[in-house]
This record gives sequence, structure tokens and C-alpha cells, in this order.
Amino acid sequence: LAPQLNEARVKTLWQELMGKTITTYTSNVSVRKNVLYLSILSAPLKHELSYSKDKIRTLLNDELGEEFIKDVVIR
Repeated sequence: LAPQLNEARVKTLWQELMGKTITTYTSNVSVRKNVLYLSILSAPLKHELSYSKDKIRTLLNDELGEEFIKDVVIR
């Protein structure tokens, strides 16, 4: 049950941590097998976030209090 709760919490945390601007350009946030999948609508933002994958993973894991997210995939 804990993984499903963390998946739901990640979606909420994405909005809180990334702010309104990034959330506006995010069409989908999902977690499968401890991998965070992000669908970004803006090509420049997608490019910028691709350089910040480790920071995103660390930020979310710190908020969750465990190493739940193992990787970030931006599409």
C-alpha cells in the first residue's frame, strides 16, 4: 500500500515543489516501478529539466523521507 500512497504524494509534491509555471507546462506526472515519468509540453523547459534530473529526484525523495524515486524520465 505504501508505494501507491507515495505515487499519489509525488503528484502533489510536483505541484508544490516546482511551482505554478512548471506545473502549467507539465501534462502528465506518473510513477511506475520507482521511476518518475514527466510529460513536459515546452521543449526549452524539457531541455532544462533534463539537466536537473538528479536534483528533482533528490528533492522528491527528501520530501518523501525515503529513496522512493530511483530515476526520472522526461518526455
